[in-house]
Amino acid sequence: MTDKQELRTAARHKRAGLKQEGFAAVIARYAEDLALTPGTIVGGYHALPEEADPARLLERLVALGFPIAFPRVTGKDRPLEFHRMPDGEMLVPGTFGIHEPLDHWPRVTPDVLLVPLLAFDARGHRLGYGGGFYDRTLAALKVPAIGIAYAGQETDSIPHETHDRTLDMVLTEQGIRRFR
Repeated sequence: MTDKQELRTAARHKRAGLKQEGFAAVIARYAEDLALTPGTIVGGYHALPEEADPARLLERLVALGFPIAFPRVTGKDRPLEFHRMPDGEMLVPGTFGIHEPLDHWPRVTPDVLLVPLLAFDARGHRLGYGGGFYDRTLAALKVPAIGIAYAGQETDSIPHETHDRTLDMVLTEQGIRRFR
């Protein structure tokens, strides 16, 4: 087993004990503190049951006038595609059971990405799920990455390779932490 595989197993176990009622409402209070430029298209995500949930933050960003796009997996070694969700539509379970947009919905390029994660460190390194989707997407889009996490997901150090992309900031129930 590699170091990252062991870290992923430990991080999943740790995160399972961190889920907190009201987390989504707490991080939504920090929407204005993200200091996004008007018109910024935000690439969000629909949280899996154990993930830190950005749903209320996304609602707040919409109320502030920021368009939201959701990711869709298009292939194993490809970056994610982002689509706007038409009014009245719902995301549907797709690859890996993740709720995602349909391929015929309007495709857009986000200006910033909200990123799920298993763990992060004080230098902005992120431990993802191992598929490389967000690393490929961030490399292709060259946009800021905002990790969404429970504060307890922070770890001392995460091994990183040249293809691993770092976070620009992380938003937890304790607030925003900027890395760059």
